[in-house]
Parts: sequence; structure tokens; C-alpha cells
Amino acid sequence: MRRRTPYRRLFAATLLVASVLAPVAATPATTVHAASPGPLGTARHDEDDCPPDGLGPELTARLDKTIETVRRQAGIPGVVVGLWLPGQGSYVRATGTADKATGEPMFPDTYVRIGSETKTFTVTALLELVDQGRIGLDDPIAKYVHGVPGGHRITLRHLAEMRSGLFPYTSDATFVHDFLGDPHRQWAPREVLKYGFRHKNTFKPGEKFEYSNSNLVLLGLVVEKVTGHRLADVIRHRVLRPSHMKDTALPQAAEFPRPHAHGYTDQTLSGRVEDATDWNPSWAWAAGAMTSNLRDLRAWAEILATGRLLSPETQAQRLRMLPTGIPGTAYGLGILNTNGWIGHNGSLPGYETVTVYLPARKATLVIIITTDSLVGGQEPSTLLGRAITEVVTPDHVYAGAIPR
Repeated sequence: MRRRTPYRRLFAATLLVASVLAPVAATPATTVHAASPGPLGTARHDEDDCPPDGLGPELTARLDKTIETVRRQAGIPGVVVGLWLPGQGSYVRATGTADKATGEPMFPDTYVRIGSETKTFTVTALLELVDQGRIGLDDPIAKYVHGVPGGHRITLRHLAEMRSGLFPYTSDATFVHDFLGDPHRQWAPREVLKYGFRHKNTFKPGEKFEYSNSNLVLLGLVVEKVTGHRLADVIRHRVLRPSHMKDTALPQAAEFPRPHAHGYTDQTLSGRVEDATDWNPSWAWAAGAMTSNLRDLRAWAEILATGRLLSPETQAQRLRMLPTGIPGTAYGLGILNTNGWIGHNGSLPGYETVTVYLPARKATLVIIITTDSLVGGQEPSTLLGRAITEVVTPDHVYAGAIPR
């Protein structure tokens, strides 16, 4: 039986353009559809100029039908979508089930494992050190971490741009077997790196784009080396606190705040779908272990895209986008631009997210889903993001995400 290499595709949805799913009859949502204030503070209209009466009945109905169609055809158990269009309105939708065993309806204030969106926080912490003059983007990684293959030629910039040539440890067959054999295991950063370092580098630094979680684990180690503090603490004090994000964290092990919906994956040794809610994401660490919720991700989308925590010069370097090989999508320093939408997506067993901001419209889109199972080789979050933006921003359609 052919075995997939699941963690090559683990953190940023494939850069495959989502195909249009055939239409099916939409059914009523099982939970809320709202544009009024609630526990998430989703309608801070005095701050974002979103009218309190939502997007209007016609556009709301189109979005309702589009989301439910994709959810059912892609087999997504639960979906949360938040959309904020200043001057036009806001939309929050939760549909499907939060727990397939009990049939509990999906709810908008669920916490979620955000996978590769973690990279945006790790790189922001790194870039703050650049602004402080404590590191340089063109410093070699060997200056901070010993034992990296070709580390004297690979710079911090190469790592953040995904152009280092380091073999992704999540593509190592032994790692895949070891992780799936014991998904509750606790991992250390240097332990996972060894799986990648046993392979030759795949190309010369800067030569091309290849998504590798090895890059971000190394950048996490750099942040810890320079600051003398745990990465989780640095992110909390220097990124989350000034952003007023109280519901986002980098857990040490499998901690997962409540309430949270269950997440389901087919990335298993048997190939059967399993509940991955409590799997330990420590193997992902700086590359993908964080948790958050809709409210915080909404705030982060604009902070990240506009560079509120960085100097204009450093943010400009971050947004220097280079080709990924996929039409419409480019990658900067731990950040993507997909047809004008700036941010990142995330995926790990059980969950996928998209958090993006469209400067041209000052619009924010957040997607949370409770599966990472591919649909025809494509990420379900990419299918949903494309379908939603085809409705609300047809001139800026979400083209896809990062290759596995």
C-alpha cells in the first residue's frame, strides 16, 4: 500500500488552485450567523467601520449557500468563517458539527490549533530582534545554531523565505512513522531537526522556493539563543501582549484551551480517519504548534499585514515577495500574498485555518475548519477560501496556499 508523507503537507495548504465544486442544495446552518456583538466581539463597528446590519440579505444568502456547499462536498465536519468588509458589513458563520460523536453544533468561539500560522508569530519575534539591532537577516544560521548542514552559507533570510535548501524533517519517512506511531509523544526542537539533517540539502541557498518546517524550528532556536528566553515567552510578551491577543498561545505540549471543537484527520498509519484533537503538536513547535480563536486571528490579520509591530523598513523587507511557482501566490519572510490577500494559512492533523488581510479593501478573512483531509489532492481550506472570495472579492480571489 502506498503511504503518503503527511507532514510534508502539514502546515500550509498546497499551492494547488482550488477547483470549483459542483453545486449542491444548501441546508440551514446548525449554529449562528451573526453580525452583532457577542462573546467574540465580532462586531466592533466603531473600530472597523463595518455597518452593524451585516452584509445585506442577498450577499449573506450567497455566502451561506457557498460555505455550506463546500463544507458538504469537501466533507468538512465543522466550519467557522469571519469576514469583515469596512464600509460594507461583517459576517460570522459557524456551521456543521463540533463533535461527530455527539452531534454538537459548531460554534464561532472555538479555540483552534492554527498550524503554520505559527510561523507568522515566530518570524515577527525574529524581525523585532532585527529592529533592535540584535541580529541581521543576512547572518548565517551557523552563527547561532551549530550542526546545520551548510549552515555557514544559509542565512536567516533564506530560512524565513523558505529558500534554504534544508530538507524538511516532516518529509522524512522515519519521522512520519515515529510520529504517527505515537501522536501523543513529546518532542524537542533539536530532536526533530535530526530527521531532516540526515538528508543532503536539496539545493543551494537562495536558489529556489521549498517549504520546509526545518527552517522555522531553526528560527525559533535563534530567538531563544539571542533573547535567553523560551520562544513561547518571547512571543507572549513581545508579540501577543502588544497586540492585545489574550486567547493565543504557544503550548509546551498538548494543552488546548476550551471550548474547542474536535478535529479529524486521515493522516494516520492505517489511513482511517481519526480524532486528532488531543494529539501533541510539540513536534511542530515554532513552525506550527500555536492555538488561537476567531477574535484574535481577526486582530492579527491586520497587525501582521500592516506591520504594526515593526519598523516600516523591516516590514518592507518582510513583504518583499518572491515567486513560489504557483500563479497568484508569492512568499515573503514568513508571510504569503495570494492575489492581494496577505497573511498565512495553517494545517496540521485535525485542523486548518486561513488568516488573511486585503489592503486594497482593508478587508479581513478568517477561516477555521476541523479537518485537514485532502479533497482531490487539495486542501479543504483552499477550496473554501477560493469559493468565499469569488463571491465577495472577485478581483482578488484566494488562489491557494503553501506547498507541502
